[in-house]
Amino acid sequence: MSSEFAIKVSNLSKCYQIYEQPHDRLKQFVYPRLQRFIKQTPRQFFREYWALKDVSIEIKQGETIGIIGRNGSGKSTLLQMICGTLNPTSGTIQTKGRIAALLELGSGFNPEFNGRDNVYMNAGTLGLSKEEVDKRYDDIAAFADIGEFIDQPIKTYSSGMVMRLAFAVIAHVDADILVIDEALAVGDAIFTQKCMRFIRKFMKDGTVIFVSHDMNLVINLCENAIWLHNGRKIQGGESKEVGEAYL
Repeated sequence: MSSEFAIKVSNLSKCYQIYEQPHDRLKQFVYPRLQRFIKQTPRQFFREYWALKDVSIEIKQGETIGIIGRNGSGKSTLLQMICGTLNPTSGTIQTKGRIAALLELGSGFNPEFNGRDNVYMNAGTLGLSKEEVDKRYDDIAAFADIGEFIDQPIKTYSSGMVMRLAFAVIAHVDADILVIDEALAVGDAIFTQKCMRFIRKFMKDGTVIFVSHDMNLVINLCENAIWLHNGRKIQGGESKEVGEAYL
């Protein structure tokens, strides 16, 4: 494991504006401007929900780290900001290298397109050219192992088939950082074993961020872990120690 960082998160926060009524959005857009114009204190028509609050993490190159916590603790929000699909309210994120992520099931896929088209589209968003995907397509299709469904629309797939195709793509894009958010939970045992073999091989040189509610898997797979609760970092350190404290 290198001493250089692969991901550096500093004082990261994400706040959502929660509106009780749909028309409150319009009020928020119009009224504060008028109130400021007439020198009144602007009124706020929403309440704040902090999905993540002042979280700082440094993940070294070649490190495998688990993110644990209850549902709603901010795990997925953190991963989405690291991957660039969500903008932070405050704080900074630095990453080094290509990131391949398996986040919400089917994210990055168009349900109206067939599997083949989605392979090219998804791999393209991860930085591969059409020529590079052409060379790897047969390997991606073989890894996914969904047979003739590769030419059917994604909307006809089961959740397990979507996961197979999504994982097959990220396994063939030569990423430096692999991010997996609870996606393996929908796979069958044989394919899950195939994915775990790939992850363990990737861990030899790459950086892995792994989110799971399976504490045994986190402890066995990850060197270190971070426990999030209500959007805040509660504890970080060796995965066994953090996992036992969480349980």
